[in-house]
Amino acid sequence: MRSIFKTGAAALAVTTMLAGTAFAQELSGVLRISSDMSNPGPRAVMEQLAAEFDEMHPNLTVDLTIVDREAWKTQIRNALSADPPDVVNWYAANRMGPFADAGLFMDITDWWDAGDFEGLESVRGALTQDGRVWGIPYTYYQWGVYYREDIFNELGLSEPATWEEELANCQVIVDSGRACYTIGTRFLWTAGGWFDYLNMRTNGFDFHMALARGEVPWTDDRVRATFANWRQLIDMGGFIADHQNYSWQEALPFMINGEATAYLMGNFAVDQLRNGGLTDDQLDFYQFPIITEGLPQGEDAPTDTFHVAAGAQNVEAARAFLQYVASAEVQTRINGPEGLGQLPVNANASVADDEFIQQGFTMLSQNAQGGIAQFFDRDWPAEMASIGMEGLQEFMVFPDNLDDILDRLEAARQRVY
Repeated sequence: MRSIFKTGAAALAVTTMLAGTAFAQELSGVLRISSDMSNPGPRAVMEQLAAEFDEMHPNLTVDLTIVDREAWKTQIRNALSADPPDVVNWYAANRMGPFADAGLFMDITDWWDAGDFEGLESVRGALTQDGRVWGIPYTYYQWGVYYREDIFNELGLSEPATWEEELANCQVIVDSGRACYTIGTRFLWTAGGWFDYLNMRTNGFDFHMALARGEVPWTDDRVRATFANWRQLIDMGGFIADHQNYSWQEALPFMINGEATAYLMGNFAVDQLRNGGLTDDQLDFYQFPIITEGLPQGEDAPTDTFHVAAGAQNVEAARAFLQYVASAEVQTRINGPEGLGQLPVNANASVADDEFIQQGFTMLSQNAQGGIAQFFDRDWPAEMASIGMEGLQEFMVFPDNLDDILDRLEAARQRVY
């Protein structure tokens, strides 16, 4: 989808604060933005950002292209190589690395050093590689277990704090004719989320990140212990059938219709659960339960980012757009329940008065002493992540293949690293 915005095309209220000197410089020409915010809520946010920024600059035209999120993962390299846009969406940490190494993202260290992004200083490290900074964050979000509180009440269940309580709950749910969890693994990454949590809870955050860095064999007994815990849920029928045929969105109706009671997912799912007809009285959230006592809890909290293409034609406008998106006012607004429904990164932004956003903020700020991971397909190098997630999905469907899967992943580890 492509939209070209021009002043007067929309009646937008741009706040006085956003019209300050940081954003009011004279810009001209065309600012080309390629975004992967293709789901309905994020798409509306991105279209509003583009239209507002256009409205603020009478001599600038913003040309926005929105690409399907899954397709963008394979298209971004070509997009950055041939006739690149000025600004693109992507992800922090390891997922950013290959594009910085290939010279496809612009080094914007000087902009950070000049104070362009006040309030983002604490997360500068997530956008840093080889001592240089390659983008800015605009949102992050918790993962955790979103569940049907009304079904829990019906079955007399409470939120589990330990793995034993989790398994006991799941048995009651299965006995009631439901699956404990819905999941769609067609695009593989959702299986990565399950591995992240089971491994962090079984072996700890530090071990998990050592595995991500290639420092631990996949055939290690500690990794096998993670899969053994996972298999307990699989063997008891804890997951919906045929999940390999569904995207994460296509798996939502199982929870909405009450055929499954929970979803291990990011907070971006809340909007679609609400749109599917569930009320906040029917929904609740809990932190993934403890498996090994004494291990500080690590959490997945992926950070989404904007970058300037190395081949950008309108660098001045791209810099101003990044300043705009990084501002506390914009991050407060776009991350609210009417927008992304996530957490602002800017330290001066406000966290929305929304049940799930507030729970996520409390969890990440107070109950994630183990550390914050970016997510399986962001923390592992791209090639290893792809091979790894294929193996994780295969395990969920054919758990008896574990030895072969681990041998393949170990061979890939030795080659990739």
